[in-house]
Amino acid sequence: MSAEDRQNLHAFRDYVVKTLDPTYILSYMAPWFKDGYSGLYEAIETWDFRKIESLEEYRLLLKRLQPEFKTTVNPKDILPEISGCLISQECEEIIQVCSNKGLMAGAEKMAECLLRSDKENWPKTLKLALEIEESQFSQLWIVDKDAKNVELKVLEDDEIETSDIQIFYKEEPECPNLSQNPSPPSASPTFTQLKPRNYQLELALPAKEGKNTIICAPTGCGKTFVSLLICEHHLKKFPQGQKGKVVFFAIQLPVYEQQKSVFSKYFEKLGYKVAGVSGATSEIVSVEEIVENNDIIILTPQILVNSLRKGTVPSLSVFTLMIFDECHNTGKHHPYNMIMFNYLDQKLGGSSDPLPQVIGLTASVGTGDAKNTTEAMEYICKLCASLDTSVIATVKDNLEELEEIVYKPQKFFRKVKLRTTDRFKCIISQLMRETESLAKKIFDELGTVTLENVFQIQNRNFGTQKYEQWILSVQKTCILFQLPDKEEESRICKALYLYTSHLRKYNDALIINEHARMKDALDYLKDFFANVRAAGFDEIEQNLTWRFEEKLRELESVSMDPGNENPKLQDLSFILQEEYHLNPESRTILFVKTRALVDALKKWIEENSELSFLKPGILTGRGKTNQNTGMTLPAQKCALDAFRTDGDNKILIATSVADEGIDIAQCNLVILYEYVGNVIRMIQTRGRGRARGSKCFLLTSNADVIEKEKINIYKEKMMNDSILRLQTWNEAVFKEKVLQIQIQEKLIRDSQGKVERVPDKENKKLLCRKCKGFACYTADIRVVEDCHYTVVGDDFRKCYVSKLHPKPKSFGYFEKTAKIFCSRENCSHDWGIHVKYKTFEIPVIKIESFVVEDIATGAQKLYAKWRDFLLEKIPFDAAEMSK
Repeated sequence: MSAEDRQNLHAFRDYVVKTLDPTYILSYMAPWFKDGYSGLYEAIETWDFRKIESLEEYRLLLKRLQPEFKTTVNPKDILPEISGCLISQECEEIIQVCSNKGLMAGAEKMAECLLRSDKENWPKTLKLALEIEESQFSQLWIVDKDAKNVELKVLEDDEIETSDIQIFYKEEPECPNLSQNPSPPSASPTFTQLKPRNYQLELALPAKEGKNTIICAPTGCGKTFVSLLICEHHLKKFPQGQKGKVVFFAIQLPVYEQQKSVFSKYFEKLGYKVAGVSGATSEIVSVEEIVENNDIIILTPQILVNSLRKGTVPSLSVFTLMIFDECHNTGKHHPYNMIMFNYLDQKLGGSSDPLPQVIGLTASVGTGDAKNTTEAMEYICKLCASLDTSVIATVKDNLEELEEIVYKPQKFFRKVKLRTTDRFKCIISQLMRETESLAKKIFDELGTVTLENVFQIQNRNFGTQKYEQWILSVQKTCILFQLPDKEEESRICKALYLYTSHLRKYNDALIINEHARMKDALDYLKDFFANVRAAGFDEIEQNLTWRFEEKLRELESVSMDPGNENPKLQDLSFILQEEYHLNPESRTILFVKTRALVDALKKWIEENSELSFLKPGILTGRGKTNQNTGMTLPAQKCALDAFRTDGDNKILIATSVADEGIDIAQCNLVILYEYVGNVIRMIQTRGRGRARGSKCFLLTSNADVIEKEKINIYKEKMMNDSILRLQTWNEAVFKEKVLQIQIQEKLIRDSQGKVERVPDKENKKLLCRKCKGFACYTADIRVVEDCHYTVVGDDFRKCYVSKLHPKPKSFGYFEKTAKIFCSRENCSHDWGIHVKYKTFEIPVIKIESFVVEDIATGAQKLYAKWRDFLLEKIPFDAAEMSK
């Protein structure tokens, strides 16, 4: 090693210490070093540690989130995805710790290994792994601050373009569905062999006549098959030399995958080309080529929104038919509405280009906030205007046939009493108050107004979903919390995450206690604290565990007292015994709110001598809210197949995942256990009881829940009455009504688009987000080509250093040549890029790399994207630069 190498190693030794675990490399060093610690090896080869340094902010974030990471992440689930960011010994050790000490200790070990990882991509790989496993921790692990934007950023640093992920109501496709028996292709008829029922032909008729139509029909009646009939008729009607092009939209990825499979099997045998693009594949396929080279394209809607915005799909005129699955979501800022805004602008703008036919599919158009039939009719007219539809197709002539397929169960409401006294809740609530007080002491010491305000939220009732949301808001606020002393900042945030993680578990236990047995709630907490003991078990955890164990004997005594049996369970037991006495072959779906309740009620049934014959199965969603929950798609299918085929498996306990898209004809009893939603969900859930003579019970201790369900029943009737009245309108009158709504909505939309936010002309400072060093004044910022931001003046050039860009690219007038970093010692924060623009060499900065400080007040703000920052936009001026 040369003197220069020794000097460099001494200068950068802190990075080596942070990254290397010497016990792993002592025996191997030279031959193994290159493969084991490739990032560090590369840095030492070039003596350039910027890539490793860029990971520091993620290390700080993971340290801050470590208490939540170890309680919510299942290390076994994500290890296959992130193993490339670790060395083999670390992977083996994580597996060993999971086996010997439990998942929480394994997650703690995984976090420890990630904090040492020198792989440049580990933060994004972790994010992807969390999203694949649908882990709740993904909400807190923010890798790209602007990942929610859907805008082209050709000059930024090769980020993958993503879009807002929004949760909307969905109705799964009825066929194929999870509940179908697995069988060889020869054993079951294909779609092309199926004969449509009369009511399906009735639903398809207006669309076959070329009319823009909303098809509103119950779940389980085969709307997917109806869409296939419409699509086939549409493609075959074109004369020789002309071709149709169909696009089918599915909101959720699993629905997209299923529909792509259904359409491929049906149409490829008929000689048509079918392909699809979703968010998962948009980066590796050309949307333009897929649209151009196929007859039927299955898309998640945001793909088309992005393509229209970029111009890769020039206009909607390339399609001849658009089919919107779950079309009732066409409202506000949903991607469906973004697509239809484009359509309506083309229609109302007098374009001569042809527009595609529009078909919407739904089980319920809904009624919004309507209080009477007149208001409901107006709401439905607005949905029709949004989709440019003039017909609402429902089954009228073939109702009897439809009712043979989809039965309406009788609905019963049962209000039960709560426990008269609840000592368990009193004890846990006291522990929660103590934990809150411990957390609040941190703020009292700091006197930090921003974080203290989080603890001032009123009406935080223990044992509620609202309290769960408050916990999440505290944790998200913690991400933005900053102190000059980073060690102190890390200590505070780690403590806060520990306290809130324990509060969440107590909150879960209270929810279980309210709806199930005290014993199940206590077991839930005992399992949690056993895992805490097996993991790091620091001073705060020891204190919290001691407080819990101090109350444990009393909690066990209370939970074993027969006088504390839950009245709700007594009533549920009565219903089940009565119904199975009347019909021993009954099949039941029991809907509950949470997965923890699914597990608790399963244990209760299995341990109840009068109910154990039911042999309960469970069905929950794929998402991970803690380490032990979440069913894979195959596991879901297996559970449903067992329920359909196993005569001994008489009851399925499920969360909301089962209230849509499952066709279980044998189910004749549906029990909603404190489970209620809006009118659309009610129609879906009730649709699960398909057998003749089926019943639906709503069991609750809350009179408001029963009242809400009665309102839903009234709204369903109001919706059906409104549709019937609209169907009596003359079609020309209906079209005119729709047109007037469209014109009015466009005027509002255009006027809102023209309202300009007033820019802030006050000069402000931009400080480096990492070291808080001064960078520039906003008065020196100029806007290039409407969307890129540079800084003029020689002073700014002294504040950054540049390094040749690893992936130089040219876009229009721009040539990306280098990356720029904060020039301060021990900072090197990424500020953006250096480009050649026409004849000028200029920096282009990204606002998320800076803190904006008000010169007068010293107040600081963070912005994720430039459009959020209302600075005065001064255009880039070549003459100014020449001076």
